[in-house]
Amino acid sequence: MGAETVPALGLLGRVDLPGVAESVSTARRYVRSVLENSGGRDTYDAELLVSELVSNAVRHSESGRAGGRVTVVVANLGDVIRVAVIDEGSSTCVPRLPAEPYEPDEEAEGGRGLWLVSEVALSWGWYEGAAGRGRVVWFQLARR
Repeated sequence: MGAETVPALGLLGRVDLPGVAESVSTARRYVRSVLENSGGRDTYDAELLVSELVSNAVRHSESGRAGGRVTVVVANLGDVIRVAVIDEGSSTCVPRLPAEPYEPDEEAEGGRGLWLVSEVALSWGWYEGAAGRGRVVWFQLARR
């Protein structure tokens, strides 16, 4: 087996974006490009989930304030890819799934993001950044 057939493990890409709604589509295009450039053929789930997480970061964290930032990191972990969205955190809002059994309100404009992440991703989670600065929300998908 030649070296060209062994995927490189580790960081595939990182982008810093302004904490504005327009960054959702930028993050989606960025993740698609990074995954396609690393040999990924099916990027739909990653694009969908990064859209949800960046949207949540802009809407529910300090990243959505004037001058706020959101960072998207894409990593190859072998059989899976991990996408992390790093925001500026919030003292009033933490990521949480809706109560079970979840029945989406068809009229609501939001409230489905983390439920969707939990349903589509192999795994997901979140943690506070070092020294309480920022928050990281991540998901993993099978590498395809």
